[in-house]
Amino acid sequence: MTALADAPTPLRTERPAPRPWTRLRRGPAGDPRWVRPSLLTLLAATGLLYLWDLSASGWANAFYAAAVQAGSESWTAFFYGSSDAANSITVDKPPASLWVMEIAVRLFGLSSWSLLVPQALMGVATVGVVYLAVRRVAGAGAGLLAGTAMALTPVAVLMFRFDNPDALLVLLLTLAAYLLTRALQSGRRATLVGVGVLIGFAFLTKTLQAFLVVPGFALVWLACAPTTFRRRVVDLLLAGLAMVVAGGWWVAVVELVPAEYRPYIGGSQTNSVWELIWGYNGLGRLTGDETGSVGGGAGGGWGATGLGRMFDAEQGGQIAWLLPAALVLAVAGLVVVGRATRADARRSALLVWVSWLLVTGLTFSFMAGIFHAYYTVALAPAVAATVGIGGSLVWSRRGSRWARGVLAATAAGTGVWAWVLLGRSADFLPWLAPVVLGASLLAALGLLVVHRARRAVVGGVLGLAVVAALAGPAAYAAQTAGTAHTGSIVTAGPTVAGGSGFPGGGGGAGFPGGQGAPGGGQGVPGGQAPAGAGPGGQAPTGAGPGGQAPTGAGPGGQGGAGRGTDGTGGGMSGLLDAADPGTEVVAALSEDASSYTWVAAAVGSQSAAGYQLATEQPVMAIGGFNGTDPSPTLAEFQQYVADGEIHWFIAGGGAGGTGGSGSSTSSEIAAWVEETFTSTTVDGVTLYDLTAPQA
Repeated sequence: MTALADAPTPLRTERPAPRPWTRLRRGPAGDPRWVRPSLLTLLAATGLLYLWDLSASGWANAFYAAAVQAGSESWTAFFYGSSDAANSITVDKPPASLWVMEIAVRLFGLSSWSLLVPQALMGVATVGVVYLAVRRVAGAGAGLLAGTAMALTPVAVLMFRFDNPDALLVLLLTLAAYLLTRALQSGRRATLVGVGVLIGFAFLTKTLQAFLVVPGFALVWLACAPTTFRRRVVDLLLAGLAMVVAGGWWVAVVELVPAEYRPYIGGSQTNSVWELIWGYNGLGRLTGDETGSVGGGAGGGWGATGLGRMFDAEQGGQIAWLLPAALVLAVAGLVVVGRATRADARRSALLVWVSWLLVTGLTFSFMAGIFHAYYTVALAPAVAATVGIGGSLVWSRRGSRWARGVLAATAAGTGVWAWVLLGRSADFLPWLAPVVLGASLLAALGLLVVHRARRAVVGGVLGLAVVAALAGPAAYAAQTAGTAHTGSIVTAGPTVAGGSGFPGGGGGAGFPGGQGAPGGGQGVPGGQAPAGAGPGGQAPTGAGPGGQAPTGAGPGGQGGAGRGTDGTGGGMSGLLDAADPGTEVVAALSEDASSYTWVAAAVGSQSAAGYQLATEQPVMAIGGFNGTDPSPTLAEFQQYVADGEIHWFIAGGGAGGTGGSGSSTSSEIAAWVEETFTSTTVDGVTLYDLTAPQA
């Protein structure tokens, strides 16, 4: 017995550490088994939705695609965001979103996939971050609901399959909200500084739009952070400094470099990025007084403003499916946590997303300047997270009569609102609206008595409510993913009653007031109206004999340049959409290309972009996006021609200086070319050989 007692105690064997795949499959130790598989399924399904037939959109927005092509060949163009590799002018935004695509193109070559796959992956990442942010305070179920709502928001499906800057903007702001949620729980200064850095980089995508979240984020930190007030103020100032540095370094460099050593700053009238930030892309968007805009003038004419703007025919189907539910659940959720401590994590997290939703939503509702329906993608994470957190808080009190009433009213109201939105596109799945309405009302009745039901019945009622709420946006999302979208103005979903049905998407926002392009108020620049839009809101088909682009499309009264991005032989080249030149035009422009700095020049960035992408040679965009920037001046252009730096001038293109506000330099250049050089028509496109003046 003594010997046994003195024997050494066997060492306790440790459980082997789980393998990486096991950790990925099971997730955190405290999660139920269903959580991680559900999350992985959500992310995989989102990736499939966003990547499905992605190349059908071609270059998508050729304006940015051409800048990506330029940046993939020239590091100078990469840094500044130039429209062409010879660095004549930049795009009218900072270049951060271009950098992501340009790196992909340098790695994999220029193609639709290398442009758009990074956008889709940003979308999948955004869904994952929304899930993580909501899960921290409301649980995995609420996180999955919020992630699913984010993934199925129609405008999110559109923009995460497109090459606009909005995809990176939304991802960075969502990451900032997630880090702020963590900072509000831990009180860590470094985490809050990270929020400032992310917002600063978001500024380098769409300038001041990124700062719309700052007032709400700052107030929530000051009110709810678990530290002393003095510490909160100091930390907030440090985060603000980090934001300024992260977003301001590029601005400082560009402003300090002399103008003769860099490209012209597109979107400005004085070759200043500072003017671009505060004017065309800044306060002008609020007041409508945007020098150089095709709308022009205070008020701008970009549709009716007011509290109902996010719910109207242009924006409703893009973003508003769950917007009423988000507002109701936000108020009810705050009531649930009304007596919690000041630093309660649930309340502070809900306030983060609600502040984002309210400030950005109200700004969009009342801004009088340029506004397109796809801007509303900036609301998608806030709507989704608010529904997830607010819904979870109210659900946790379902034993109370008032909470059940809120849940039932929200389910019924969401169904009725979906019925209204689906009714605006009566030819699109006409059976869906009554099914969604009936399911929502049935779910609402079940929610009124859910506290008495068995667990399986409770799950069924809750599942029915969620499916009914998401069925409408899911149908729009699927239609959006199955439709090619090209051009400057695109919308999600099918054509709706009251929408303008502009090229490149469903029936959403077009030009000011939902009308056509500037010039004649109905058609392309110059007053010619395009032929009717194709199925699914595609680019209009041939507007002239032989399917050529409409005439009178640009300065000098020359014909439009190109065949339209849908390949049908029409299209609105120039201001709204890029040209798709034929092989004869490409061959003419490419002839002896190495002898010239620019193989051609065209009025407006979109017109130039189509030729540049077809030839992969620099094409000068006279006047920038709208053709209203004073770049180059007539004297500068004449000097370029005299030095033999430009081979061809392509007639047609953007609005130039013939309407709206801004410089008329592009019209002067077009008139001088017409008077000085002889035109020739190649495959329906009017070209002027700038190396051979008239006798």
